[in-house]
Amino acid sequence: MHEERNLMSIRARNRVAWFLSEAFQPPVTVGLLLLFSPAIEPGFPGTVWFGALAVLFVCVLPFALVLLLVRLGKVTDHHVSDRRQRAPVLAMAVVSLLAGLGLLTAIHAPRSVIVMVLAIVSGVVVLAVISLFWKISGHAGAIALSTAIAVIMLGAPWIPLLLLIPAVGWSRVVLRAHTVAQVVVGALIGGGVTTGLWWLLRELLVRTG
Repeated sequence: MHEERNLMSIRARNRVAWFLSEAFQPPVTVGLLLLFSPAIEPGFPGTVWFGALAVLFVCVLPFALVLLLVRLGKVTDHHVSDRRQRAPVLAMAVVSLLAGLGLLTAIHAPRSVIVMVLAIVSGVVVLAVISLFWKISGHAGAIALSTAIAVIMLGAPWIPLLLLIPAVGWSRVVLRAHTVAQVVVGALIGGGVTTGLWWLLRELLVRTG
């Protein structure tokens, strides 16, 4: 009976971890962040379509490419769990991001959207470089980036969002997709380096009017 309860507990834990991992995967969390990125400038929500366009190039197209590669048997799964497969996938994502950045610049998108895309490009590049030799957690980086910037944009009442960082990190460790170290470093890069760059670019945006 005791062993049966332990087995049920493990299954329940794994189901929760799977749900968190799927619900808060990078295309979802970063997509929501991009969608609301124009909110710090006048004209929102009328400018939300610029955020939606950014979502197309930053999240939808790269994710669709990954799903295609999975279907063709070129990539193990949609989380790109095999580190050796990550660098080329991330490189293609950077190409899509840069194409989107070029289009957003050409159509005079709000600078807040362009700043967000620039910060995300930098984060993906760092992730791609580290992935050449270490399987850093993209989930942890994305949720840390998204929640940290959301709190900065929306204010103190949204601080509880930061609890998603350890929750998603826990899910990746439970599912044995990453080690604790890989999750922690991913969160530090997303919540620290990439968010810091976004903040610096935003400050520059404010000062230049």
